[in-house]
Amino acid sequence: MKKNIAVIYGGPSSERQISILSGRYAASVIDRDRYNVYEILFNPDCWQLVEWQGETMSVKGIVDKGDFSCNGVRFDAACIMIHGIPGENGLLQGYFEMMGIPVTTCSSFVCTIAFNKYSCKRLLADTGVKMAPDVFIRKGQEYDAEQIAEQMGLPLFVKPSDGGSSFGVTKVKDSSLMGAAIDYAFSESDTILIEKAIPGRELTQAIYMDGGQPVALPIIEIVTTNEYFDYDAKYNGKSEEICPAPISEELAEEITRCTKKIYAHLGGTGLIRIDYIAGEDGVFFLEINATPGMTRMSLVPKMVRTSGRTMTEFFTALIQNALEK
Repeated sequence: MKKNIAVIYGGPSSERQISILSGRYAASVIDRDRYNVYEILFNPDCWQLVEWQGETMSVKGIVDKGDFSCNGVRFDAACIMIHGIPGENGLLQGYFEMMGIPVTTCSSFVCTIAFNKYSCKRLLADTGVKMAPDVFIRKGQEYDAEQIAEQMGLPLFVKPSDGGSSFGVTKVKDSSLMGAAIDYAFSESDTILIEKAIPGRELTQAIYMDGGQPVALPIIEIVTTNEYFDYDAKYNGKSEEICPAPISEELAEEITRCTKKIYAHLGGTGLIRIDYIAGEDGVFFLEINATPGMTRMSLVPKMVRTSGRTMTEFFTALIQNALEK
């Protein structure tokens, strides 16, 4: 009997529209011969079972959150495609864990830690993976922006400690702009991270579990004419994403070792993507994406295609791993 797979997307965060695109694409490539696929749009007030005809959406039912069912159908697993809160910070994973429903992401604990950049760096501190110096500030806490800039040295990145798609992020090259950058970051989160900018090549790699074994996908190098890989570069064609990355075998092996070390240290069980900077002083960990973008042109699908797998095979591995773990 075919399993009922719920692809859940949307959410209340700034990343809602990207999440919808990711979810719709994921639903389109899941093997319908193996699974019954249901698309669920997550709204703050209700979860809707939806169908699409082109760009026209129709609502087919409202999900009962008491048993995660709709129209008499109980869902066997959840393919979480919500970027930001609550699909990336562990809240939704916690709900499914209490319901005993498998998910394609990592656990609620891993997602919660990964979503908060400061907490994640502190947890990974004893792995030996290099990380940029940083300063953590909570909203309402006193700080001296220009003193931070003087002590750490410019340029700096000011970013929300949680969130994604580069919302709230500023690269600061003039200390007089620190205050505005901090205010902008606080518009997205109650906690922020000020991080030393490491010059180098931006690289990223995804990893997931397949048949009980971690599988690291080909590395991508991100080249952009913008100051950094911001929202405009990510989604408006202002970057070149080269896969496989044109790097030495030694550097590729080092990054893959870091990826597997981080994944094991966290206790990863589902898909994540890890971002790095490779500079003169080595490979530096940047952050983890616990529910990475999954539009047709997103980074992970590019890695999958480069690996020789189809997206249908990839999602079968994700779903089967969720069902069997």
